[in-house]
Amino acid sequence: MNDCLFFGKNQDPILFKNEPVAIIKPIQFNFENENENENENEKQIKQISTGHVSTIFLFENGKSIEYLNKKDSKQNPEKIQIEENIQKVTVTYENEAILTIKGKVFAKGNYINTKNPKEFINISSLIEDKNDRVIQDIVSGYSSIYLLTSNQNAYGIGANYSYQLGFDSKKLKTTQKPILMMKNVSKMFSGNSTCVFLLNSNQELFVCGYNEFGRLGLGINEIKIQKLTKIQNIPKGKIIDIQSGYTHSIMLIENEDENPKRKLYSCGEFKCNGLGKKYGENTYEFTEIKSSLFENDNILDFSIGRQHTLILTSNSKLIGFGKNSFGQLGTGNTNENQPTPIQIELPKLRFNEEIFNYHISCGFYNSFLYYSPFLSSFSNLEEDLIKLFRRKEFCDISFKTKTGEIIEAHKLILKYRLNQNENEIEKLQEIISKKSIKESNQIFEMIYSNNSKVNPKLYSEIKEIINSNEKIEETIKRIYLNENENENEKDFIIERKEKQYKFPKLILIMRSELYRGMFLSVTEDTSNKVTDYSELSNKSFQIFEYWIYSNQIKDEIEITQEIINEIKIGIDYFQLNETNPNLFDLLINKFNNQN
Repeated sequence: MNDCLFFGKNQDPILFKNEPVAIIKPIQFNFENENENENENEKQIKQISTGHVSTIFLFENGKSIEYLNKKDSKQNPEKIQIEENIQKVTVTYENEAILTIKGKVFAKGNYINTKNPKEFINISSLIEDKNDRVIQDIVSGYSSIYLLTSNQNAYGIGANYSYQLGFDSKKLKTTQKPILMMKNVSKMFSGNSTCVFLLNSNQELFVCGYNEFGRLGLGINEIKIQKLTKIQNIPKGKIIDIQSGYTHSIMLIENEDENPKRKLYSCGEFKCNGLGKKYGENTYEFTEIKSSLFENDNILDFSIGRQHTLILTSNSKLIGFGKNSFGQLGTGNTNENQPTPIQIELPKLRFNEEIFNYHISCGFYNSFLYYSPFLSSFSNLEEDLIKLFRRKEFCDISFKTKTGEIIEAHKLILKYRLNQNENEIEKLQEIISKKSIKESNQIFEMIYSNNSKVNPKLYSEIKEIINSNEKIEETIKRIYLNENENENEKDFIIERKEKQYKFPKLILIMRSELYRGMFLSVTEDTSNKVTDYSELSNKSFQIFEYWIYSNQIKDEIEITQEIINEIKIGIDYFQLNETNPNLFDLLINKFNNQN
């Protein structure tokens, strides 16, 4: 069963049958159309995005369902008919967007598809520069959608009547084709308002849109910000997230020099109590939100609705402030306003040991708190490793917890994730012997992914044995480069003409559905199985070999039309796992750039 709580407006769309419009205390959300024959992992929530008239649930298996505004109170959620697996969804006032694992974006809405606003269309394919159509991230604002490409370019599409695309609205009121807003962008942020924040690679923050109530953090109350403008005074530290509501915006900053490391800052006007500050206090620059409820506690997640805010802390507290007319703060009443932070009483969940896997999603007038171990900053390869950790067929090293349970792991991965010291595995065994089964699982997930956010407290105990400076992609690539050192660990042979190539099965399982099916569906020993790829040219096979290890294309290889034709056939044969960016798309981009 998914841990998923809901409170707030139960209308537009109706999410609970036979329940009042205002649900004022958190209650468990259950899906009407769950298939009992489905695997439990396939029903696990990965992400929720909720707006004004729709809510989308994305599941771990890459499928989505949506609840829509309908007059029929007996409505059921509808499956989103996108053939490709989905990795992210975003919903706001009157639009929805979906990012597939192949880097394509499908969207719908009144300002996106004017002919049929209820139909998803591929908006990434409308980018004029064909080399810039692999999308890395999406966010949506009030009547607009923003795309970040793999080339670090930010595009906007939809409405521009409030300058949310960074252009003079008299010349450009709307656009149904993505237009380039800014280059060299590392992150995008938006929310339930007509503005967008863009962060460049130099950590400079730019904003454009409607600055009513001073919600853009520029220090001025000028309404029209029709060009991207640099915000001069931002708090010290790394910007984790920014979200904007009707009268205010909130920024989450991480600063390694302070304790707690993560703090919240708000800007805007007090009009609807969205600043989290005392009555009547306006601020047109980002200033810290202070409260005794989290003064010594790190902020794990936050979300802004139209006029309310929810905060989740590392001490398992859910805290809210702002407007509460439909019970969207979950306080048990519908008092109009709650100006300062207040703690929300919650039913018992999996909080104590897995608080870091909980997330918040606020719509205009409703709120979700849900459990998702999959919603993280993991790369595709890191996600593959986490999934592989949960598959025990090829584990070859065991660890015993304090209560005697056995946890199995993969020696090859541990070898390259831990420091290059033979004693590190022994040290890990000693740590695991003092932990519960849940804590031990979290420790291994952090080792596999090198992501401390799974449980920072536990991470502090293992960080000395982890090679924390190396990303997982670099780790796997190092397995590829150290040929002689890894010879004994390469337990599968691929034969090409008169030459044999050896691979670790572990790498092939992570990258190729063909080999995953081959290794996991047979009972006999396949260690000496040989596969013939003689139909591929040397260059094409080199591309596949390097891609399997690194998810990259070798710079020195020149791409020809012949190679592209071979790769297209080879992708289907290898059944390479879908990745973002997609191998074929990158080859096409490189080929076009060469010519």
